[in-house]
Amino acid sequence: MSSEEHFKQEITSAMAVLKRGGLILYPTDTIWGIGCDATNADAIERVYALKNRPGAKALICMVSDFKMLNQYVSDIPEVAYDILKYAVKPTTIIYDKPIRVAQNLLAEDESLAIRVSKHNYSKSLIRKYKRPIVSTSANISGQPSPNSFQEIDPAILEGVDYVVNLERNKKNGPPSAIIKLKNDGTVQIIRD
Repeated sequence: MSSEEHFKQEITSAMAVLKRGGLILYPTDTIWGIGCDATNADAIERVYALKNRPGAKALICMVSDFKMLNQYVSDIPEVAYDILKYAVKPTTIIYDKPIRVAQNLLAEDESLAIRVSKHNYSKSLIRKYKRPIVSTSANISGQPSPNSFQEIDPAILEGVDYVVNLERNKKNGPPSAIIKLKNDGTVQIIRD
């Protein structure tokens, strides 16, 4: 099988799991992530349980491009486009008033952290799936994020329904910058 055929097969396999409400472990533009359909509340609940993460601690999701971002955030501050256009590293923005995602994905203030993926695999998967995908670090809550696939806790590997077979030898990049943009124009750097 060619590398292109293998890549396409990994998208098809992960999509089948996402469609049935399953969890995947997949490479992203930052670290290995646990993912599920961001519109499926039951799947999101499984992510919280797997990570042993309090439900009050919201998760990040990823979209494939600005067009998809506009489908899931009702009012995007204009500055968001400039921030994302000129960002030198992966950047997650927390938006007010997300729409069409599961309620248990949102923070207590009804906001949602979303990153536009620039990673070849995750971007291709999300584009083909046509829905945002949860992207949370592949670790148990309170433990350090793994720096590589080899450092992922066996409980995480066993707790997901599918592990993508790509980029397993790659070292993780730094975590994304996180910026909170309120609709009133307030900008807050959460992590740079």
